[in-house]
Amino acid sequence: MKRVTKWLVRHRIPVIIVCLALMVPSVLGMAATETKYDLLVYLPQDLDTVRGQEILLEDFGKGAFSLLVTEGMRPGEQAELENAVKEIPHVESVIGYASLTGGQVPVEILPDEFRERISRGDCMLTAVFFDEGSSSEETMEAIEKIRSLAGSRCFVSGLSAVVTDTRNLVESQEGIYVAIAVALCVVVLMLTMDSFLLPLIFLACIGVSILWNMGSNYFLGEISYITKAVAAVLQLGVTLDYSIFLWHSYKEQKEQIQDRDDAMVEAIRLTFTSILGSSLTTIAGFVSICFMSFTLGRDLGIVMSKGVVMGLLGTVVLLPCVIRLLDGVIEKTAHKPLLPDVKGIGKFVAKHSGVLAIVLVILAVPAFWGYSQANVYYDMSRVMPRDLPSVIANEKLEKTFDMSTTHLVLVDADVSQTDVRKMAEEMRGVDGVTDVFGMDSLLGADIPESILPDSVRSLVRSDRYQLMLINSAYKISSDEVNAQIDALNSILKKYDAGGMLIGEAPCTKDLIACTDHDFTVVSLISIAAIFVIIMLVQKSISLPVLLVAVIELAIAANLCIPYFTGKELPFVGPILISTIQLGATVDYAILLTTRYKQNRLSGMDRKEAVEKAVSSAARSILVSGLGFFAATYGVGLYSNVDMISSMCRLIARGALLSVAVVLLLLPAVLMLLDRLIIHTTLDMKAAR
Repeated sequence: MKRVTKWLVRHRIPVIIVCLALMVPSVLGMAATETKYDLLVYLPQDLDTVRGQEILLEDFGKGAFSLLVTEGMRPGEQAELENAVKEIPHVESVIGYASLTGGQVPVEILPDEFRERISRGDCMLTAVFFDEGSSSEETMEAIEKIRSLAGSRCFVSGLSAVVTDTRNLVESQEGIYVAIAVALCVVVLMLTMDSFLLPLIFLACIGVSILWNMGSNYFLGEISYITKAVAAVLQLGVTLDYSIFLWHSYKEQKEQIQDRDDAMVEAIRLTFTSILGSSLTTIAGFVSICFMSFTLGRDLGIVMSKGVVMGLLGTVVLLPCVIRLLDGVIEKTAHKPLLPDVKGIGKFVAKHSGVLAIVLVILAVPAFWGYSQANVYYDMSRVMPRDLPSVIANEKLEKTFDMSTTHLVLVDADVSQTDVRKMAEEMRGVDGVTDVFGMDSLLGADIPESILPDSVRSLVRSDRYQLMLINSAYKISSDEVNAQIDALNSILKKYDAGGMLIGEAPCTKDLIACTDHDFTVVSLISIAAIFVIIMLVQKSISLPVLLVAVIELAIAANLCIPYFTGKELPFVGPILISTIQLGATVDYAILLTTRYKQNRLSGMDRKEAVEKAVSSAARSILVSGLGFFAATYGVGLYSNVDMISSMCRLIARGALLSVAVVLLLLPAVLMLLDRLIIHTTLDMKAAR
């Protein structure tokens, strides 16, 4: 390695040019990577709800669908609007007043039962089906054209509209997220580093590695909007301390080695060795979420694992070359660090270790209780601001037509018309069902379907399946709608064992089951992987248990706060935070423990070893934690997409809590269990 690093440092200008040149394909790759805005597409592909969506597209040409609520339109205007919507590219079919009556029958003379389905007061309801999926560009463009065509008197509801608004909002804010993270990191680094230029150098080099990472997503084909929005911010937060470690190592080597190139080569060697273990625990945390059956975890896990590797490469390849190139300028902009001396923390902790141990035990009970009771929500529309058009439309639909969601039912085409009518009648009796719309709704009782023209019959029948719509008054992801789905499925299976109930609410119910399972699996995998890494690095059986337990306490303290404050979190929050916080901040505990071990082996007693360990490690831990906090907290405050805002605020708070637990409570654990540690750690024989 020494020969390679020496060549890199000696040829720093060509290396810098190559690193910067790689930004060009990175930018092109980033632009060519598709973004998915519908999180339900990450459900396992073998679920009935997912397979049903594919059948709907294959057999009926229908992918996404939206419900339009029009207000104050005369029948003629309503018919004109529906006919115009039919002409919009990728609109597969329109079911409403005009399509069912030809637009020639006055609404007032329609049968009461039929009129109630499509008209309430001065509002009318129309279903629009698209020939592409909810998050496809074609569907989102069609939604925008419907809004433009219909104007303020038309409200476009449904998942497709929510996805469209999500895209527009997130794309308008992504650049601001990065700008906020960079600005706050600059502030932290200005306070904690010893040069005004260094923060800019660090962030520029990290920015290059972020571009490498985001550009390489091209080979994945597509990523979720959550990943796209937070990946850069997270990579900045978890890899910033690598740059700080390299700089501190280089300063130390300059005092011992006269040739600065040789000093940098040695600094790279030492830094790579020290941060390799640190990066492995972080990567382990991100890799663990790849095991989620809800594959959003795999999406974020792969991108962020790559991000840590790219950050490591940027630290040992690009950053040393830039520092050597600008060495003189860095010295001219040097200043004393503005962060106060923190060595007093070590004396305080060592003196009050008994009290802190008691505090640890007392805090653990409410923390883990609140952690286990954390409330989450799954309704995708709730992550969005309430003033978005899709959210307003969903509320309009609920208020006017007593509908919160619509289920779709696929029934075998061979099931008789009589049985379908009986099934529909039973379904109408299920709590919360406001209407069931199918072939019998088009025909009425005792009228054969053969009298319908093919153009109308094809709306609800294919060679293999019949299609029915069920309107529900219950909100998506609520206990009521989930019980309703179970009741509807029970009725459906009685008449058709292969029938499928699909739509946003059934998909969300499957999502709840998947993520409940994923939370347990991912937590166990991350803990096991990080346990093994710490065991190998520390050569100990007891230390992995203690260090993981301490960070798990910080995670529990983080996730119990929403419970005690009565705040619900988006469903991915607890899963992702439990792994990201563990993987990214267990390094603080490893650093402190390593210093403690070194002190014990040098002959210090347990109290002095802990005091000196805290004093020597506190600054590095504080700088790293504050950098991680700065990179994420501002984004959490600014973003009005709750999925992004909640994640970033949880990560920011988790960084500070991990710092507090490691600096204040871990030392008490080390002192209390000192004898156990030295007898269960291979390289501490000398301390026995």
